[in-house]
Amino acid sequence: MEPNPLAGHLPPASLLINTPAVVAAYYTGVPDPAVADQRISFGTSGHRGSSLKNSFNESHILAITRAICLYRKQNGIDGPLFIGMDTHALSTPAHATALEVLAANGVDVMVATGTEYTPTPAVSLAILQYNKGRTTGLADGIIITPSHNPPDDGGFKYNPPNGGPAENVITKWIENTANAILEKGETVARVSLAKALQASHPYDYLNAYVNDLASVLDMDAIRGAQIRLAVDPLGGAGVHYWGPIAEKYGLKNLTVLNTTVDPTFRFMTVDHDGKIRMDPSSPYAMKSLIDHREQYDITFACDTDHDRHGIVTRHAGLLPPNHYLCVCIEYLFRHRPGWGISRPWGRRLSAAS
Repeated sequence: MEPNPLAGHLPPASLLINTPAVVAAYYTGVPDPAVADQRISFGTSGHRGSSLKNSFNESHILAITRAICLYRKQNGIDGPLFIGMDTHALSTPAHATALEVLAANGVDVMVATGTEYTPTPAVSLAILQYNKGRTTGLADGIIITPSHNPPDDGGFKYNPPNGGPAENVITKWIENTANAILEKGETVARVSLAKALQASHPYDYLNAYVNDLASVLDMDAIRGAQIRLAVDPLGGAGVHYWGPIAEKYGLKNLTVLNTTVDPTFRFMTVDHDGKIRMDPSSPYAMKSLIDHREQYDITFACDTDHDRHGIVTRHAGLLPPNHYLCVCIEYLFRHRPGWGISRPWGRRLSAAS
């Protein structure tokens, strides 16, 4: 299939979302649970959709959050819930709705200090650090993101106490319970956003994540390497993380190419199908990095919630993720004690934390 004529080019104004209209539709749209595309449907650990298509509205988030509260109660998960969000236009209103329901259900919520955007790996790390050594009072989390989906989409993911994406048996239970709430037209208990924020607890996801990097990465080797590095956060949740990482570990060879946050994502080059999509595995979405690969030895980018990445080298261009995965696994086998060949491995590199 031939790529769209706009593929690899900056989007025209006609392709940009009307942000106020997208947010307004979140509050005013009424999904019909009898219509398949307007029901709650969990993919990889979460529900995604667009407010303009009645597939991601406040009714969905009320029902999903209530279902998560019921799941927590049924499974004895009574520790804090760590919550984060990305930079999509629908993430902030969905974050507010979720806080109102969680507070009404007596859940202790850990909210990013200064309402900072929060990458998925930072939420996962917070869950794991809190649960380390615990067998009761375990924490879990919610990440509000549609990943690399277009700007008018919203997403809502659940992470159980293991810190990773919820398994199918969990998401199916939450999905079925939430759809039943929609079908019955149940009123979901909530408090005002002001009360919800007052009941929540600030958590410094950024510094917790940045400070822990040295426990899994050889930052001295990265700092000492004579290679020029550059990163483009693609306007995503980690946009404010890369500067502190470079500063803390003295990475003078790391350049942050773009710190812009704009829910229209007007700075993105258009994907193969003519849509704006923050997909670091797409050569069309990564066109700007590929075009400037001669200026750096390695450039890389992350999707909007920063659990997927793409790598561009001067000689090879955009690396196929599976090729890099093989090199990464070989390195871990050779250099990490106890990481033998009996350890199970996933075949996808996109979920790197």
